[in-house]
Amino acid sequence: MSTIPSTAAPEGIHAEAVTAWFGRHVPTARPPLGFSLIEAGHSNMTFVVSDTRRQRWVLRRPPLHTVLATAHDMGREHRAIAALHPEGFPVPRPLGLCTDPTVNGAPFYVMEHVEGSVIRDATEAAALPHHTRRALSHSLVEVLAQLHSFDVDAVGLSDHGRREGYVARQLRRWLRQVTDTGAAERPEIRAIHDHLAARVPEQSTTGIVHGDYRLDNCIVSGDGKVRAVLDWELCTLGDVLADVAMLLTYWSEPGEDGQALDNAPTAIEGFYTRAELIDAYAAASGRSLDQIDFYLAWGAWRLACILIGVQARYRAGAMGDKAPLEGIETFEGRIDGLVVRATHHAARVR
Repeated sequence: MSTIPSTAAPEGIHAEAVTAWFGRHVPTARPPLGFSLIEAGHSNMTFVVSDTRRQRWVLRRPPLHTVLATAHDMGREHRAIAALHPEGFPVPRPLGLCTDPTVNGAPFYVMEHVEGSVIRDATEAAALPHHTRRALSHSLVEVLAQLHSFDVDAVGLSDHGRREGYVARQLRRWLRQVTDTGAAERPEIRAIHDHLAARVPEQSTTGIVHGDYRLDNCIVSGDGKVRAVLDWELCTLGDVLADVAMLLTYWSEPGEDGQALDNAPTAIEGFYTRAELIDAYAAASGRSLDQIDFYLAWGAWRLACILIGVQARYRAGAMGDKAPLEGIETFEGRIDGLVVRATHHAARVR
């Protein structure tokens, strides 16, 4: 089997060894293979792999400079999509997992390449017709409700995480992470934590929690359907309303200040409002959202904690010499806006 030299591949890919692995696990591939980085940064690295027949696959591996020792578990990501794909849930079909770090410097897995678009910002969202934005809002909710409907035992994910106490553990985890980063003290972060920690709702059901469910973690079709849900690195078991909270936290409305995302795609007219999302999820899932203010407070607080940690690591140089610094200056305003939002919702939680 012919191969390409490792120098032809981007950083993070040992081309010769990965090509040999493809020969054993993806027999339809015809080398030489090409590798193109499409996502990097705080999360796992994603590469498109192509061959001489213009076939394409996707390879996921941890970042070159892992920050959290317990994160970036390729086996967990692969296991989640391997369990969900046979159930008809929209995830890419998994093709193989490599746990031997001598092949590529770290574990990785390969999955099918799903055609479609990832809507990352308002410019891309504006290119969609108004009716497509509505359809996409509906599809996002329907797919999330489908994920939360699975019996974790029946799909083989019974030991994919601790079942109970998800939100309480998350409160402890992210407060600890803010403290451990050495970021400047923000008394409101601890105040919100303490208020919520004393009022955690009883977890009525346990389901599959994606952990980072949002529009730009999905591949969508031209007619507004979710074709594949991506980025399963935070997937676990727990309180499924946490996913609803994070979708709503990232979701921006037109003309709104303090957006969680820069240039948020849903700030374009035509997408559901947050209230419409809540009503649609309640209808699709049959779950009560009477305590949604608690979850919205927690979601905004959690994302603020995440951004505080990322900002501190960038400033300390822990993200590597080549980490992009553009956009870091916006973190302060985004964190402030999230803290205000969390405080607002927390005040409604008695």
